[in-house]
Amino acid sequence: MTQTPVSPPARAEELPAFPMARTCPFAPPEGYAELRAQGPLTKATLWNGKETWLVTGYDLVRKLLQDPRISSEPPRLATIAASEDGQSTNFRTFVGMDPPEHGVYRRMLTSYFTVKRVQAMRPAIQRTADELVDGILATEGPVDLVEALAMPLATTVICELLGVPYADREFFHSRSSVAIQSSTAEEITSAFMDLYQYLDKLVTAKEAEPGEGVISRLVVEQLRPGALTHQELVNTAVLLLIVGHETSANMIGLGALTLMRRPDVVAELRADPELWPAAVDELLRYHSSADWLRRAAKEDIEIDGTVIKAGDSVIGLAAAANRDERFANADEFDIHRTERHHLAFGYGPHQCIGQHLAKAELEIAFGTLFDKIPDVVPAAELDELPFKHDATLFGLYRLPITFARP
Repeated sequence: MTQTPVSPPARAEELPAFPMARTCPFAPPEGYAELRAQGPLTKATLWNGKETWLVTGYDLVRKLLQDPRISSEPPRLATIAASEDGQSTNFRTFVGMDPPEHGVYRRMLTSYFTVKRVQAMRPAIQRTADELVDGILATEGPVDLVEALAMPLATTVICELLGVPYADREFFHSRSSVAIQSSTAEEITSAFMDLYQYLDKLVTAKEAEPGEGVISRLVVEQLRPGALTHQELVNTAVLLLIVGHETSANMIGLGALTLMRRPDVVAELRADPELWPAAVDELLRYHSSADWLRRAAKEDIEIDGTVIKAGDSVIGLAAAANRDERFANADEFDIHRTERHHLAFGYGPHQCIGQHLAKAELEIAFGTLFDKIPDVVPAAELDELPFKHDATLFGLYRLPITFARP
């Protein structure tokens, strides 16, 4: 594919403001198309008047995400909203580290997220999905799919993975729900601290008596030999909870809504369940819930005559790159698309370590929902649904559904 030339940066007073709002839940912000038309690399102004480079071209996003001159360390990264300004950078995990340090910590976790390991988790995920959807069927009146399926499935899977005792899972669910519902900043901070303190105590308990789950394995294999500290293990557990929970819950809601609006596609998927992996990949590309891939330049980087200077903010836009011209009819939802190498999970050294687990959750959630309730439909008009326009990860706060009952 011929790469669109990089345009010279506009004057500061001409730069668009970033972030841009989505006016349609099934499309990136309208401004992304204009940015792509200017070239794969443009500039924008942030809330505090600072500038950032925006990367919209698929090829250039991939190139920069694997460039060793690009950093993921939080102190270097731009703040997208005023609420982020001044946030502590003491919560340090491997996703905010650069190679080679990043690779050392990432390799400690890789074995827990392999295709083989995820395949072994599928029966447990299926049992949970069956129980939750059966619960929906037994409920009178409209049901909130986020509360009844998306949240509890994501919570249960991450609790199983971490080795959280069954008796504590209701606490996990209630505190995790705060982050994904329309809560205040104070409520979210309080819920985060509750979860952090709980996991701190859980790690301490696992140090004394390891059991099942990733936390226990890390205690035995990494903490006891001295490769991980207690604090690093707690931070890792919190990270796995957050990224493995909210991302899946958001995509279950968005994906279910998209499919409910396409009964012909649902009928095809029910007739041929082997199509679910392709459908999930297309949903991930189509929605790109985790849009902003924040980075910073550690040294000058020249792109077709344009220089990204050392210290400059660089934000790859997954939602723009996933609508690049490399995808035929990119704005269309097509489960038979042959080009499936989307950037919904990022790319390069920091590509999402849990992508195989996330895909399995989505395949099972959608397959179970539409197999058991093929006539499920939204119980509200599209313009009445509360989308997460104010959040870092796009999704739905609530999704009321209804269906014919016997």
